[in-house]
Amino acid sequence: MFMINVGVLLIIIGYKMKIFVGYDSRENDAYSVCINSLFKYNDNIQIYPLVQHELRKRLYYNRPENEKASTEFAFTRFLVPILCNYTGWAVFMDCDILCTRSLKQYFDNLSNNKAIYCVKHDYTPRSVVKMDGQKQVSYPRKNWSSVIFFNCGHKANRSLTTNMVNNAHPSVLHRFGWLDDSEIGELPVDCNWLEYEYNKHIFEQQYNRPPSLIHYTCGGPWFKEVKDSRIIDYGDLWEKEYDELV
Repeated sequence: MFMINVGVLLIIIGYKMKIFVGYDSRENDAYSVCINSLFKYNDNIQIYPLVQHELRKRLYYNRPENEKASTEFAFTRFLVPILCNYTGWAVFMDCDILCTRSLKQYFDNLSNNKAIYCVKHDYTPRSVVKMDGQKQVSYPRKNWSSVIFFNCGHKANRSLTTNMVNNAHPSVLHRFGWLDDSEIGELPVDCNWLEYEYNKHIFEQQYNRPPSLIHYTCGGPWFKEVKDSRIIDYGDLWEKEYDELV
C-alpha cells in the first residue's frame, strides 16, 4: 500500500463543483484511486477529504467513537452543507467509488427546488457481509446516502446543524428524515451503481459503457479476501486506475 497525505480540511467557496470524499484509514488505497479518477474525468473541481479526526479537532464532530458505524465517515457526510456555509451545490461520496466519466451532465440537470439528489436504491443485499467482513444489514433507503448531491443553500438543509449531526439517530440521517420526500430528487442508477448488487451485463447492453460512478459496496480489489473469493465487476478498471496512480 502507498500512503497519501490527506492534509488539513480547507473550505473554499466558489468552485463550480465541490466534492467531499469520505476518508477511512482502512481504505487509503480506495480513497486515493477515487480522487484520482475524479480529477481524471472532471475539470474545475475541488476535492475535500472528510477526515474524522480533523473534524473533531475543529469541533465540528463529537459523536462517540465507539458508536457502531461501518466507516469513519458514516456520519460526517451530513456536515457538508455546514462546511459549505449553506451555500451552493456540493457532492458527497463514499471512498470505495470509481469515477469513469464527467459528472457535469448531472449538475446540469439539478433543480434548486430539491434539497438533495441521490440514487433511490430499492434492493435486498445479496451478501451477508460487506467491506472487510462486517455484517451486512438491510434497512429502508439503504445506500441512498452513499452518494449525495447537496443543495447546501436549500432552506430544509438548515436543519443539518452540528448539534443534529452529532446527536440524531442514525436512521434520521441516513434516511433523510429532516426532509420531506418531495425535496429528494432522483439520480440515474449509474451515478451510484452498486457492484455485485446490480447486473453488469444488463447495464452494458442498455448503455454500452461502464457506469459513471461504480460503488464497490461489498468490497473492492483493495481487499485481498474479496478479490480471492469472487470476480469483482469492473475490478479491472479499478486496478488499472491504481496502477496508473502508483
